[in-house]
Amino acid sequence: MRGVKYTAKEKRKAVEMWIGGGDIFYVAKKFKCTTRSLYRWRKDFDGTTASLENKSSRPHTPHPNAHTREETEYITALLRDRPDISYAEALGILRTEYGYSRTYYGFYRFVVKNGLRPTQEVNHYTPQQYDTPEMIGVKMQMDVKYVPLFCNRGAAYGKQYFQYTMIDEASRERFIYPYEAHTAQSTVDFVRRAIAYFGYIPAIIQTDNGTEFTNARKRKDGQPSERHIVEKLLKELGIKHKLTKPRTPRHNGKVERSHRTDQECFYSRLTFTSFDELREQMRIWNIRYNNRPHSSLRNRDGKRVWLTPLEKRNELIEQIQVGGGELRLAPAA
Repeated sequence: MRGVKYTAKEKRKAVEMWIGGGDIFYVAKKFKCTTRSLYRWRKDFDGTTASLENKSSRPHTPHPNAHTREETEYITALLRDRPDISYAEALGILRTEYGYSRTYYGFYRFVVKNGLRPTQEVNHYTPQQYDTPEMIGVKMQMDVKYVPLFCNRGAAYGKQYFQYTMIDEASRERFIYPYEAHTAQSTVDFVRRAIAYFGYIPAIIQTDNGTEFTNARKRKDGQPSERHIVEKLLKELGIKHKLTKPRTPRHNGKVERSHRTDQECFYSRLTFTSFDELREQMRIWNIRYNNRPHSSLRNRDGKRVWLTPLEKRNELIEQIQVGGGELRLAPAA
């Protein structure tokens, strides 16, 4: 095939099959090459594999449009004398003073290819070790997910619904509940429902910086904003509200990963015609999710154990009882 480089071993097999009495057209079809290539390989073949090694494809003469020696000297001197100059300014000077006629991309590519200017170092993100709690009730993550519009097949087609999610980091047990709006009032109602579902009050709840969770941003006059009603509720319950860094969803990775599972295993096949039906379907899915084996749950030795979130929850509760510890139980409704 055109543009394909064959190895010396492949070439030798083809030539030896042809020399051994094979039909040239059959050999070309078998090795997916042209008859002209076979003739060329046979001419170079002297009985050794080394004679069929691929030779360099680098041209022996420079390209007609390649940079001349004078242009290279101008560019080198300009970048050496003015290291802080921008590429656009350098190109403008070369065009006005030296009659340089290259494009911006051609000029930039030439500079980078020849190492005439050191490239700037890019600060790549290095993942840090995340300290996942080993006991339930230490930390939970909370977030909101849009319910896909294509799932809504009812009279209110096109109406947006929202899924609130709370997940315990140690057991991966979740609680989800739908709402018609993602507001602070919805968040307050969801936190109360989540605590009643889990049966205990966590020490920390971690969220992003959405307005449905916090009012941490200052007003334009520089004065602190009024305390958010969600933060008021968490303070009353003795829960620390931890905010992630802006535009870093990976910090809330456990709840974000659970949302991906929702999309792949639940919403991709979900249809509902009313809000009540969505709530019921979500309740059933939450039960199924908490009874599915979870791949990231590990035992005390750090080995992966295929436990469900509910099994892991029961295991940790037994550890608390044996160790004489206690959970902050949720108040009775």
